[in-house]
Amino acid sequence: MLRDDINTAVKEAMKAKNERTLSTLRMVNAAIKNADIDARGQGKPPLSDADLLSLLQKMIKQRQESVELYEKGGRAELAAAEREEIAVITAYLPQQMSEDETKAAIAAEISELGAAGMKDMGKVIAALKAKYAGQMDFGKASGLVKAALNG
Repeated sequence: MLRDDINTAVKEAMKAKNERTLSTLRMVNAAIKNADIDARGQGKPPLSDADLLSLLQKMIKQRQESVELYEKGGRAELAAAEREEIAVITAYLPQQMSEDETKAAIAAEISELGAAGMKDMGKVIAALKAKYAGQMDFGKASGLVKAALNG
């Protein structure tokens, strides 16, 4: 399980005295615990690995946005720190799909669902998220789905 991998990596980072990795993984663990608490409050079970992958992708996206802001503000040292965190978190995601693989998956899903227009975009995205959690950038995928359904 992904949780076990992260907890093992925390212990290894402690032994290796790798402060950046350790602080990043502790932050990931805190985010996971918060999400589990939220789920429990809603009467749901703890997060599955697919949910964890989605959470990790969200954390990466937040850091990418921070990098952009820091670079615009001339704070190269903070941007570098965010990039290091992105690298640590990315290690726990499966291999990302290339754009061609993403387009092929979208085309297959559209034909499988018989999606005909923009009204079916939600169904297509939901099916892609169920099958390719952690492997696909859904920000880019939604644009590709929209283009495929329009044209």
